[in-house]
Amino acid sequence: MRIGELAAQAGLTRDTIRFYEKIGLITGRRLANGYRDFPPETVPWLQYVRTAQTLGFSLAEIARTGQELRNAPDTAEALSALFKEKIKVVDARMAQLAALRAELDARVGTGCPLRAAG
Repeated sequence: MRIGELAAQAGLTRDTIRFYEKIGLITGRRLANGYRDFPPETVPWLQYVRTAQTLGFSLAEIARTGQELRNAPDTAEALSALFKEKIKVVDARMAQLAALRAELDARVGTGCPLRAAG
């Protein structure tokens, strides 16, 4: 399918599809007339990419894990493993943010340590 049809079916812009192709998330072939042609399985893959992004996965993470998901004998099990790893990352980030919040809260009303005493 050509890029316009893919964009319509996936709910994305042509520019987004071109970007995903440029960074290697999807691949299409060039027809003799120069048009891009994408296989039909690109649509569900792009839907997965968008869902993964809403779940906090970066495009780099999606690209890195995409091939292993495609080759996994049990996709649900492979996805669950990815989700568990992402939860660990989120938990660590939440702990960092809680520590930062506590540090900021402790400094409220103590003056500015950057201002010279005078």
